[in-house]
Order: sequence, then C-alpha cells, then structure tokens
Amino acid sequence: MRAPIGVPNEWEFYVKFLLLTKYAEIEGIPAPTEWEPAEITAHMDHLNALNKDLAASGELVEVVILRGPDLATIVTFDGIGAPVCTDGPFAESKELLAGIQMIDVESRARAVEIAAKVSAAPGPGGRPIAQPIEVRELMGRSSPADL
Repeated sequence: MRAPIGVPNEWEFYVKFLLLTKYAEIEGIPAPTEWEPAEITAHMDHLNALNKDLAASGELVEVVILRGPDLATIVTFDGIGAPVCTDGPFAESKELLAGIQMIDVESRARAVEIAAKVSAAPGPGGRPIAQPIEVRELMGRSSPADL
C-alpha cells in the first residue's frame, strides 16, 4: 500500500475509505419522508445486510447514521465575540450528509464496488434509488495522544 503524496511513510499501511451517503434529490424518487413504512424497512434491511456482510469480511470499520438535517446546527466564529449558530433545515442545500461507512479494503475499485451496492438500496416500489455515494480515501488519522 502507498502513502498519499506528501504524507510520511509511516502511514503507508493506512488505506481506508469513507462512503458518504447524502440526502439528495433524486429525479423520480420521492423524499424518504414520503415512503411507505415497508419501503423504508426494505431500504434499511438492504443496508443492514450489506453492513453485516462487510463486517463478516473484515472490511467494515464503522457505520454512522446522522439524524435529519432539520436537527443540524451550523457554527461560525470569527474569533471575536460569541459563535454564531444557525439552525436547520437548510433549504438552500441540495445535498446534506446522511451518514458514513468507514471501510478498510484492498483497493479503490473495491470501495467503488461497495459504494455501488449502497447506492442500489431499494426505494419506493423496491426499485434501486441510485443514491449518490461519495467515495473518499482517508489520508491518515491521529488520536488525541498523538497531538
């Protein structure tokens, strides 16, 4: 395995990917809040089965599902006075992060293969929703003790 350009060689062993699932408007697919309960169950069953398979193969590191964007807060601070907090929902945003999967795989090709399976989770009528999944390679990580 290789270290990214400019990264110390001690990180060469570290090739992991984040699969970022977005709340996104998908043409022809209603928002999940409009799905039937059975459609939501089928969608989650697909993702849970995939995560179990990835855990069994040793490729799944972690899954994080985020609450809806209507519960989010954006914090900005210029170093003077108090931070400014803006609550959601954020109608101006077309894509918001819904959750992540951290995977430890041998290659980018395998990460893309897994992302495709996530993207194909069923939606209304059992059809794959083709949800956009962003694949990002991790450059490295540190723990508080390393800082």
